[in-house]
Amino acid sequence: MKIAVTGGAGFIGSNLCDFLVEKNHSILCIDNFNDYYSPNIKRKNIAHLLKIPSFKLLELDIKNKPVLENLLRTEKPDAIVHLAALPGVRSSIENPSPYIENNIQGTLNLLQAAKDFSTKIIFASSSSVYGDSKKIPFKEDDPANSQLSPYAFSKRAGELLCQTYNNLYNIPIVCFRFFTVFGIRNRPDMAVSKFTRLMLEEKPLPVYGSTDLKRDYTFVDDIVPTISTALETDFGFEIVNLGNNKPEPLSKLISAIEESTGKKALIENKGFQKGDAKETCADIEKAKRLFGYNPKVSLEEGIQRFVKWYKKNN
Repeated sequence: MKIAVTGGAGFIGSNLCDFLVEKNHSILCIDNFNDYYSPNIKRKNIAHLLKIPSFKLLELDIKNKPVLENLLRTEKPDAIVHLAALPGVRSSIENPSPYIENNIQGTLNLLQAAKDFSTKIIFASSSSVYGDSKKIPFKEDDPANSQLSPYAFSKRAGELLCQTYNNLYNIPIVCFRFFTVFGIRNRPDMAVSKFTRLMLEEKPLPVYGSTDLKRDYTFVDDIVPTISTALETDFGFEIVNLGNNKPEPLSKLISAIEESTGKKALIENKGFQKGDAKETCADIEKAKRLFGYNPKVSLEEGIQRFVKWYKKNN
């Protein structure tokens, strides 16, 4: 199968490319190497893949509609995994416009370019679409109409665009709502990576609100095989949670990093941030039923793996 992966040099994208290459798929890695964080990190993520004949890197921006359309017309991928997006809840509150341009317009461009080719699409959504829901765990059919940030809104808008294009053109689409994914190649701005770096440097960790805030931490090696399974499964339109179904407080994350680094955390208390939910928790029964999803990596084991990789690579 020929699979295009947008955002393929990023955290989840590069892990997915590794997995798909090992399964003997042909990969079109699409990335614009923007500077939200160092492009050199993303280039390093995929450097080992550039020598593999079945892996092809295409440097382009999905906001460039004519180039994107020409790419799909020329390459004719069997499926697209659309991971490309501008991340960051807090950044989106400070500067919302790029999130509309990248995450909504970019997704629209991709759908418009794909509509004539009956290309199967996996769309990366987010647990943030649920807002600060008090109904735990979050289920796919819960209302998702009170997003707390422009980033969350952009992901919900992407889902609605996907559903519209499925209705109009019968494009098979799965929207996976990712829950706090972490693991090797984690973005440097994410809590696991940032806290590990600061702890090793014996610098204080900025904690916003409280260490009681809970997240459904999900290891990247648990979600990547499920994306691959979805690519080989027949479907119409689906929205599916990919989480661990085990919300853990921030204090436990910090303790796990302390244990793995052998360092004591220095906490710098900050005020509660707009856009942050107090708890996230995925109901994963639908993912189990449709794709055999079965997360196995605990927070503690995932942190051990990440810290080992971080020390070796940083």
